[in-house]
Amino acid sequence: MSRWRLKSLARDTRGATMIEFAILAPIFFAILMAILETSVQYFAAQVLESGVYDASRSIRVGLAKRDDWTAADYKNNVCGRLYGLFGDCADMHVNVRQISDFQSAGFSVPLDLTCKQDCDWTEDEVWTNGGTSAVMLVQVYYRYPSILQFPYAPNRLADGRILLSAATVFRNEPF
Repeated sequence: MSRWRLKSLARDTRGATMIEFAILAPIFFAILMAILETSVQYFAAQVLESGVYDASRSIRVGLAKRDDWTAADYKNNVCGRLYGLFGDCADMHVNVRQISDFQSAGFSVPLDLTCKQDCDWTEDEVWTNGGTSAVMLVQVYYRYPSILQFPYAPNRLADGRILLSAATVFRNEPF
């Protein structure tokens, strides 16, 4: 090539925008997808929290005791309030129990977080309707499917799902 053509080629900037886009586009789309997945996770967590709180009202006012609910009935009530966002509620774990006072409310994750594959719940579901004026602790856990498989998400399980939880503590009304 002649010297003149090399100088002309070095000054040509017609494809610079396309090359810059090719370099930055994967990073941009990865950040965009991470933002969208995080938004969906926060939305799902809020919907679960709201569903648990609303379904727990039936316990608080004595409706669950009157109708002799089981853990499956409570799960169905919560699932009916999730607006189809969660799909199958088989991945939900319920822990509803009576505690002595508000200070004794504690939690334990019913899942082995170090499990590598085929992880199942490590604790049995607990269901108590509670009596009149009883202090109740309600905990619900759900293994939510993830779209993207980011390796270092803080609540990611080994199978790629995300552990969502919701809890509420209240005193039953004197029914």
